[in-house]
Amino acid sequence: MFTQDAINFLEDLKANNTTEWMHANKKRYEAYKKDYHALIASVLDAMKPLDPSLEPLEVKNCTFRINRDIRFSKDKSPYKTNMGIWMTTNKTRKNSPGYYIHFEKGKCFIGGGVWCPDADELKKIRREIAFFHDDLEQIVEDATFKKEFGALDIEEGNVLKSAPKGYEANHPAIEYLKFKSFTISQPIAEKTFSDKQFAQKIAQKLILMKPLNDFLNRALDTEE
Repeated sequence: MFTQDAINFLEDLKANNTTEWMHANKKRYEAYKKDYHALIASVLDAMKPLDPSLEPLEVKNCTFRINRDIRFSKDKSPYKTNMGIWMTTNKTRKNSPGYYIHFEKGKCFIGGGVWCPDADELKKIRREIAFFHDDLEQIVEDATFKKEFGALDIEEGNVLKSAPKGYEANHPAIEYLKFKSFTISQPIAEKTFSDKQFAQKIAQKLILMKPLNDFLNRALDTEE
């Protein structure tokens, strides 16, 4: 579970997002980080028996820095005011498929898949879809999958308006081939994080994403 102290810290940080406040609340931040890492450890313990590909992961592989990259942002707030956990199925690959947990007031959700793969990776995923779209369709049309996640996420700017180069507009999987990201997500209630059985319950939801991650990993691991 995510402690109330950790949640309160993020709320107070949101209202006082300055380096001065952070320095004055260093002990609170250290306590928050301890709770954050404990939450990750509990989720990893619940997930590893369900997805052995996560076995190499340690807590440090799943964390995010609290400092924001403000170099190219108009928002110069120095710190993130949300909590994220990223469990990748292949930590040696730059952008591997995986599982994501996000805590933010009013915006809590879980997600999975691969977001914005680079050009070479996108080419591999599209090739896999082109030849084995039946496999992908079987995954996303599964009744439980559809009930939990609906369909692949459609994000503005991450879906082409026309067929990608090298593919005909009448390809049977053209709608999937237009995607530039391959992710799924589901909103979750904030109170879920306070459940003592959080790790076990969230693992049962996350593991439903494994077939999609497996398909994407197969694509990325296959050479031409």
